[in-house]
Amino acid sequence: MKIGMIGLGAMGFPIARCLLKAGYDLYVFDVMKDKLDEISREGAHPCAGAGEVSACVSVAFCSLPNASIVESVLEEVFAQSGLSLDVWVDLSSISPESAKKFAKKAAGCGFAYMDCPVSGGVRAAADGTLTIMAGGAAETLEKVRPALEAIGKKIYHVGDVGSGSGMKMVNNFMLGCNMAAAAEALVLGSKIGLDLETMYEIVRNSSGRSFIIENKIPDFIQKRKFSGGFAVDLAYKDLGLAMETAKQFSMPVHMGSTALQMFETARAKGFGKEDITALLKITEELMDVEVR
Repeated sequence: MKIGMIGLGAMGFPIARCLLKAGYDLYVFDVMKDKLDEISREGAHPCAGAGEVSACVSVAFCSLPNASIVESVLEEVFAQSGLSLDVWVDLSSISPESAKKFAKKAAGCGFAYMDCPVSGGVRAAADGTLTIMAGGAAETLEKVRPALEAIGKKIYHVGDVGSGSGMKMVNNFMLGCNMAAAAEALVLGSKIGLDLETMYEIVRNSSGRSFIIENKIPDFIQKRKFSGGFAVDLAYKDLGLAMETAKQFSMPVHMGSTALQMFETARAKGFGKEDITALLKITEELMDVEVR
């Protein structure tokens, strides 16, 4: 089967590699030429744009930073003549409303759209063990399931189009709040004299454990490495999506509001492109202590 991959960023690139390893004939596009060249050397077919990808494949994946970029890419696809596309699989984190809008436009052009955001981080993307939250028709999911199984360990059919994005929004709301709380807690622990290894070992075996504790401490905080990973800017965007959705229901979101301001502070400090663990540095500076 010929499959397309549009977007070769922190998640898209390892996902493309997994599709190649699974034996798919892969057509790719990204505005970053170095990434396009690198994956091409590994066997993918480079394309000049999303329209060209969609003219060559029956299933196209995309992993892009936000709904605005997804929409601009899809507009290029909609304008392409001679599409061979059956299904567009959107791995991006966008709002449920955006997913529904894209699905309606795609149907008018003769192909199905599914919102299938993923979770698990860069490590899971590289290992092909992502969790996938699929929104769309059950029969459409079955068409693309083999390809999804090449990149994910757990695939959940959440419901109709938009439900996958909604589930990812809920998940990343919790992730952002957990990161904000963990950053303050670790600095507090350091301030009273606890070392990072002790906090890590005990909390990951106690009731305070979370993805942040189990993964972000060893991969980023212990190494004092804040590059790569899940960018502050992206987490801020996802929290914003949740806040906007909550407004539609006149729902107060106290924890989300506080977390959003911490991420806003991190962006103001110039940490937007760094991993979400960079939130730690804000409170470290405030309290004149380094978590080690």
